[in-house]
Amino acid sequence: MSARMHLSGAHDLQEHDDGERLEMAAVILALLADRTRLALLRQLAEAEADVSTLTEACGAARPSVSQHLARLRLAGLVTTRKDGRRVIYALRHGHLRRLVDEALNAADHQLNALPPHD
Repeated sequence: MSARMHLSGAHDLQEHDDGERLEMAAVILALLADRTRLALLRQLAEAEADVSTLTEACGAARPSVSQHLARLRLAGLVTTRKDGRRVIYALRHGHLRRLVDEALNAADHQLNALPPHD
């Protein structure tokens, strides 16, 4: 993963030029542009969870879920903590929760604007 993909400091309140901000926003949106990752983030917006819970909730294969979670963790969008032998995942910050909610709200509006199927 390239250095620009590591987003863990993205939530720091620092001044950044517009180009940096646009680039970081594009990276975040690209990570959200995958159906499985979006499903995982939606689930984590409700509560922290382990891989088994997330696999069941999003309906993807466990290896796929693990790979997507690793990518989100490396990008700094989710955090982990150990609970015995389990790894528990959580969203890093509320901004991401709101972004996922807004993306799903926009999808609802788009779907409601489509003509009904015959």
